[in-house]
Amino acid sequence: MRVFVAGGCHLCDAAEAIVRDVCAAAGASFGIVPIDGDPELERRYRERLPVVEVDGEAAFTFFVSPDGLRRVLARRR
Repeated sequence: MRVFVAGGCHLCDAAEAIVRDVCAAAGASFGIVPIDGDPELERRYRERLPVVEVDGEAAFTFFVSPDGLRRVLARRR
């Protein structure tokens, strides 16, 4: 799982906190990917941040639902 974020993005901060909490409870791992300064990542993600990718697919954009993330993680098992 990867969480694409940018500096100064309050939605990114909220998404990161939700992902951190849900993944900690589920024993799942994730990575934070800052897009700032990377032209390709900025082109792909800037207008949709935050973006949470699970298995290479965008599972959440803008807002992350804790319950939705739990369901996504449960399906991966």
